[in-house]
Amino acid sequence: MKIAALGEVMVELAPQETAPGGAPLYAQGFAGDTYNTAVYMARSGLPVSYVTLLGDDLFSEQMLVAMKGEGIDTSVIERLPGRCPGLYTIQNSADGERYFTYWRGESAARELFSGTRSRERLQIYLQGMDYLYLTGITLAIMGLEARKHLLTFLADFRSAGGRVAFDSNFRPRLWRSKDEARETLSACLRQADIALLTLEDEQALWGDRNAGRCIERNSRHGVEELVLKRGAEPVLLQYDGELNAIPVPPVQDIVDTTGAGDAFNAGYLAARLQGREPARAVIAGNRCAAAVIRHRGAIIPAADCFPEDRPPAEAAHAWQ
Repeated sequence: MKIAALGEVMVELAPQETAPGGAPLYAQGFAGDTYNTAVYMARSGLPVSYVTLLGDDLFSEQMLVAMKGEGIDTSVIERLPGRCPGLYTIQNSADGERYFTYWRGESAARELFSGTRSRERLQIYLQGMDYLYLTGITLAIMGLEARKHLLTFLADFRSAGGRVAFDSNFRPRLWRSKDEARETLSACLRQADIALLTLEDEQALWGDRNAGRCIERNSRHGVEELVLKRGAEPVLLQYDGELNAIPVPPVQDIVDTTGAGDAFNAGYLAARLQGREPARAVIAGNRCAAAVIRHRGAIIPAADCFPEDRPPAEAAHAWQ
């Protein structure tokens, strides 16, 4: 099963230690919500493509090298002269909760699905995929016309037998209004086969009083497979007419929750595309997220993704 993730990869600055005088020292890496998921899916053994736009700067070149090193297909990525990637920094509270500051106004990825020739080339490529994965951030950074073209393509893609996985991943600063976000995210959910949602995001956008209300509202979109992440609380899974709560095992030594939801999505989708049942896929997602939040930054070393007693040859199934 081939899957393509669409979105933005950014330069990440993650705090590591404190310099004399109290200022934090940062480690530089590359991350972004769909990119994080793509990396962890690739490490789980899936054929993954990443779809974005990059600049002609050194960071963009290094990003391509990093993606290829993870086994991600980058053949459809275009590079725009004079543009560069966005950048963000992480700050953490004592319990590991993360807070971000962004610089992404000139990010090349904002031009995704813009330009007729580029868009047609991309659509031909995506038609060869079995699954597409995107998020609310993918949609939020795009121009209005590009967004309309993408949503139309998703409908055509599904009509031809393709399947879509979507995480609403609501970030208020990226939208001009809540009404715009609600309309756009709802339109994408109507084209989704798998919805991977987070209760905190849904409450921020819709004001849902509780998880039950959130499940009820999103069920109206007709998504056949609905997953609601709730931090340390049990994950809610609605599938085949049944709603189940699947416990999240406690995690010790949490240092940074950056990328937790993205890692969960990777574990879940990798398990599902490799033939596992949804309930087992939730367990895989929980394991993946648990490994990530014990490290700083969104992308952790590959050697730390899997149990120490498993040989490298078995790495593709260690989360499942």
